[in-house]
Amino acid sequence: MTFSSRLAAGETLITAWSGIPDALTVEIVAAQGFDAVTLDMQHGGHHEDSVLRGIVPVLRANRHPVVRIPVGRFDMASRALDFGAEAVIAPMVNSVEDAQHFAAAMKYPPVGERSWGPSFALPRAGGSDMKAWLRENNAKTVSFAMIETRAALAALDGILETPGIDGIFVGPADFSIAWTNGATVDATLEDMMETIENIAAKAKAAGKHAGIFVVDAAMSGRFVDMGYRFLALGTEHRYIAMGAEALLKTARASLR
Repeated sequence: MTFSSRLAAGETLITAWSGIPDALTVEIVAAQGFDAVTLDMQHGGHHEDSVLRGIVPVLRANRHPVVRIPVGRFDMASRALDFGAEAVIAPMVNSVEDAQHFAAAMKYPPVGERSWGPSFALPRAGGSDMKAWLRENNAKTVSFAMIETRAALAALDGILETPGIDGIFVGPADFSIAWTNGATVDATLEDMMETIENIAAKAKAAGKHAGIFVVDAAMSGRFVDMGYRFLALGTEHRYIAMGAEALLKTARASLR
């Protein structure tokens, strides 16, 4: 099943978050129990070449490749899809105009303006029928517009109504900065949770997907209850730290 079809079926999908621009590291992350692996070009170190190469081990592990592009790099959305990504997350989509530019890069005509050239994506997907790819790919690729500012919140209805936008993805850290007018950064800030729940409700009402970055894994169930079905957990730094902590604790507890 594709990433898109699994979300449409109501599954909750959990993605790893990769910021280290190395295909060997991505291979290790993809071998874990996540449903997807997101290659982060915004705050992570991933770049065009590492995305091109990093998607391969994700696909080989039967995980879904997702890419978060840099701010405003809507051209990279098309490139990520041409490399084989199934979904793209665009940060700081703060207006309907931003959403329109993003959607244009994500979808082939008549929905968008994506240029033809799936030289890597088509064979990586095990396909060869170009006409079928053109006919089906708009529905199979998922565009997530990030909602993380007050401007984005004000424009949310219009963003959700934009043809070619398949869902929203909340960045709770940036959202907390905006929510408190720069007073703090707290991705679990209780004061904003009602609004975060309302964002998911609006996405559902519009027939769109809702995703969120989960800083505290224990809050995953709460976010799913709100309507979020695409959850991002941790980074390689966190995975390594937690694994090392567990190993050291076990080893030291065995010492006499």
